[in-house]
Amino acid sequence: MDSSSEKAKKRVGLGFLGSTLDRGPRGGARFDSWRPTLAAVMQPELKMDRYEIFFQMQFKGLLDQVVADIKMISPGTEIVLHQMEFTDAWDFQEVFAKLHDFAHNYNFKLDKEDYYLNITTGTHVVQICLFLLAESKYLPAKLLQIGKEPERPTPKGTYKIIDLDLMKYDPIAARFVKEKIESAEFLKAGIHTQSKSFNQMIERIETIAMRSQDPILLMGRTGAGKTELARRIFQLKQLKHKIKGRFVEVNCATLKGDAVMSTLFGHTKGAFTGALKERAGLLKEADEGLIFLDEIGELGLDEQAMLLRAIEDKRFLPMGSDKEMQSNFQLIAGTNRDLKVEIEKGRFREDLFARINLWCFRLPDLRERQEDIEPNLDYELMKFSTKTGKKVRFTQEGIDRFLKFATEPSSMWKENFRDLNAAITRMGTFADSGKIGMAVVEDEIARLKDSWKPSGSKDSNFVVRFLGDRAQEFDSFDLVQLEHVLNICARSKSLSEAGRSLFEVSRGKKSTSNDTDRLKKYLARFGLDAKSVVGN
Repeated sequence: MDSSSEKAKKRVGLGFLGSTLDRGPRGGARFDSWRPTLAAVMQPELKMDRYEIFFQMQFKGLLDQVVADIKMISPGTEIVLHQMEFTDAWDFQEVFAKLHDFAHNYNFKLDKEDYYLNITTGTHVVQICLFLLAESKYLPAKLLQIGKEPERPTPKGTYKIIDLDLMKYDPIAARFVKEKIESAEFLKAGIHTQSKSFNQMIERIETIAMRSQDPILLMGRTGAGKTELARRIFQLKQLKHKIKGRFVEVNCATLKGDAVMSTLFGHTKGAFTGALKERAGLLKEADEGLIFLDEIGELGLDEQAMLLRAIEDKRFLPMGSDKEMQSNFQLIAGTNRDLKVEIEKGRFREDLFARINLWCFRLPDLRERQEDIEPNLDYELMKFSTKTGKKVRFTQEGIDRFLKFATEPSSMWKENFRDLNAAITRMGTFADSGKIGMAVVEDEIARLKDSWKPSGSKDSNFVVRFLGDRAQEFDSFDLVQLEHVLNICARSKSLSEAGRSLFEVSRGKKSTSNDTDRLKKYLARFGLDAKSVVGN
């Protein structure tokens, strides 16, 4: 930001009324004495456009006097008052909690105002709490120290803008730990997930979001939650005053031809057929904010090269322009592709991957987090009720049946959370009297199973087709192998053909072949008749 825009910002001071230091002598002599709140608005190099005073009602008389004096000395300074009562102004937990709540609810306008915390007044506990809140950026302000001139004290005194290495206090450190936990819960939308590995991943993302401006790469299949997580990361950074701009989202898979360059980097008027007016582009719109490029692997190599430079230099050329544009954006990229494979195939730039792979996280599929299906089910129910204004819940039989189905190894959840959201929407819509019963659940289970079949096939999930509910009797490890065997059998014309395909390597090491017998014995372990699965 250039110096002219800095000067255009308003200066806002915040400080406590000093019950002793701000009092001064009676009568006109008080204007000859150094008083820290008045001194804060008397600095010619630090003119305050607004000064906000925290006070307790027991000092209301002193407050009225100080406010009147400020209006006389600095009539251009707007005064805002905040009553803040303490049972004990030396109690860390009470003071910190009230200041924390103030900071949380205050409407900071960082693009228009600079804030200065006058730490000269108030108890030592108040001062320490202000230090901690400023250091953590909950109070995004500079620390202002007002002092007396040592030789010949004047009412104006001196000032310093300081940055101290603060002591850590256990009660307050514990509160910051609580804040960190709350931030992680925010990223999870308040869903009480049980997966240890997923929770650890979210905690790492929270730390990175608060400390780093570098790109983040989110990998995962369709519906795994990449877009929602990217949006939550932005909202958390915004809440903690780590970012000032807006959230910009684009699915790169939807961009084709000239639209790719134009949408991302902008264009000048007449840059191509149909470019009737100038366009800034999404990277520019994300200036001082965050841009989420979903399916980044769909970008062409030329666009990837321009994006790499934009990430590294924060500069890029709009289409048809010879004048560079600047944008200080933060990037989160999403992909459902293996970008290392794309690099080997020449479809993704290795240098771009190296730049966006500093912080890389793979979001697991829903079926990899079976312990989290129930809390996510509760969350989707809450969303449906909020959206429709219709309170919906499962009957006990209904929830037991749906959870049993949802956590079966054979349940594919192809679209992950999109499948779960759609299931709740359908069941909620058909729920009579707001209750999702067995009939609605069974109908939805049948629909999900059918939707997971590929078009033109009887059923891609052969374990479900041939074992049904008996699949629950076997380990997932065995079911994965069985699925492959049944797939081969279904595509074979005979047992011997299936056996030759399955035992191609080992059969060459034996003098006699018994492929058919081996296959029959293997399938018998699962109670299956070999003849019934071949060619079906």
